[in-house]
This record gives sequence, C-alpha cells and structure tokens, in this order.
Amino acid sequence: MKLTILGCSGSIPGPDSPSSGYLLESGDTRIALDLGNGTLGAMQRFIDPFSLDALFFSHLHPDHCADFGALAVLRRYHPNPPYDATERRLPVIAPADAPQRFAALYAPNEQERAEADLSDVFEFVPVPAEPVRIGPFEVQAVPVAHLCESWGFRVAAEGKVLAYTGDTGPCPQLADLAADADVLLSEASWTDFPDAPEGVHLSGRQAAEVAKTAAARRLLLTHLVPWTDGDAILAEAQAVFDGPVERVVADRTYDV
Repeated sequence: MKLTILGCSGSIPGPDSPSSGYLLESGDTRIALDLGNGTLGAMQRFIDPFSLDALFFSHLHPDHCADFGALAVLRRYHPNPPYDATERRLPVIAPADAPQRFAALYAPNEQERAEADLSDVFEFVPVPAEPVRIGPFEVQAVPVAHLCESWGFRVAAEGKVLAYTGDTGPCPQLADLAADADVLLSEASWTDFPDAPEGVHLSGRQAAEVAKTAAARRLLLTHLVPWTDGDAILAEAQAVFDGPVERVVADRTYDV
C-alpha cells in the first residue's frame, strides 16, 4: 500500500502545502481520504483524477473538502474524459449531509443550488458502520471527537493497516482506530498546552500517546497549522513514542 501526501496543512493551506488530502494506492486501485484546499491540483501531479475508485471524507470542514467543487467541475465538463462520468459515478463516502453541503459549495445561489444535483457524476454514500470494500482496500470508519460529525478511517490492504485520525480531540475510540496499525497518520495541530479546548484537535504529545497505547508501529504527523512550531510538535511526539515518528511532507510518498 502506497500513501501520497497531497496536502498536510491544518485548518488552512500553508506556504508549503495544500490542506488535508491523502492518496492511497494498492495495485491498480486508488482511493483518496479528504480533498482540502489545493489538493486536486496536487493530485494531478500523481494520477489522473478520473482514475480514482472512491473518495472518503472524514468531515466537512473546508480544509478537508473544499476541492470537491473543483472535482465536480472536472467530472462534468472535461472535454475529453477517459470515460462517461455519468455512467461511472465516483463513490463518495461522507457524512450524511454531504450532498446538500457540496451542492451549496458548487452552486452558491438558490437557483443554481436547486439544479445542482451532483449525483449525476457522484454516488453519495453516508459513512456506514460496516467496512467498505473498494478493490483490495477495506475501510472501517470510526467516529471521533470533533466540532462536527467526524470520522477516522482504518484502511487495510496487502496485509497492512493505515489508521487515519481525521480531525479529533482525545477520545477512547482512537485506541481502536489505531490498534496494531502499521502506520498511524495522525493530526497534530498544535503543541501541548494544559487548557486546550476539548474535542477539537490533538497535540504532538497526544498523538504519540495514541500511537503508544495502541501499539502502532509508525507515527506520521499531519495537519500541523501554519502558525504552529512544527519542530516542537515533532519533539514532544518523539519524547513519548519509541517507534519511528516524522512529520509528513506534501508531495512525498510513503510505503505502508
């Protein structure tokens, strides 16, 4: 299983990275986790977006989904697509209100929105309790603690497991999400501080505690906000977790 970082900046795009978006490949199957600001452009450096087999959204904050509107334009209006997108709709596994939210993103005024039924080129599927099978990938969604409906994803393929936290504060579900994972791709939005708001984000220390408790084998830190101290976040994670820890970099590919 191959992981490519389309974007890893938290909350907003940063000077060196788009917002959150991650491409996973196994054999000829390709799925993406989130599609934040700027990630569709990055994706085109690696694959033809028409070759995606499924798209998963952890939640619907703009830094995780803003480029969906651009993807809709591509799938509807590309003059020479490799296939008819209305006959091969892209599965979109997302929170239940995604069709309405994405219609509003795509068509901001009421008249346009009424006509913006994006199910012509997308197949919307509310995030299910049971695992989703896409080719060799099995994706299990786990609810996590954030400001809105938010999910982590546990992705298995080729005998390996990648656990992705999405956006979350500390919560018991993270132990199940990351249990024995080969890679924990964890948000680490800020350095640790005692009065951090509950149910919002993880610090580097908290991400490392999840990895240690869950016996994950490797910790990749993502979603660092541009105004935070990335070196300090990495250092506090390394002080807690004994396994390999690194901050991911946009446009870099990692083997899981």
